[in-house]
Amino acid sequence: MRGSWFVWWIANIIWIVLFAIGSYIVWTREVDGAGIPQTPELKLIAFIVLLVAFIIAFIIQIVWFFVIFKKSNNY
Repeated sequence: MRGSWFVWWIANIIWIVLFAIGSYIVWTREVDGAGIPQTPELKLIAFIVLLVAFIIAFIIQIVWFFVIFKKSNNY
């Protein structure tokens, strides 16, 4: 069970780092991949899309946490 907790923490750290890098890229870029200049409104929309993707990952992490927690209490 100890390995499951370790993997869970490592996965959380990876998700936090990916979110931080993605947020930095969204907020600092001047032009997106299609060549469209980024206004604050477009940056906000891109950030919201990124946030929705990470909310889905967050929900999966919460479910994973409860599964590990239940298994560790049964032993």
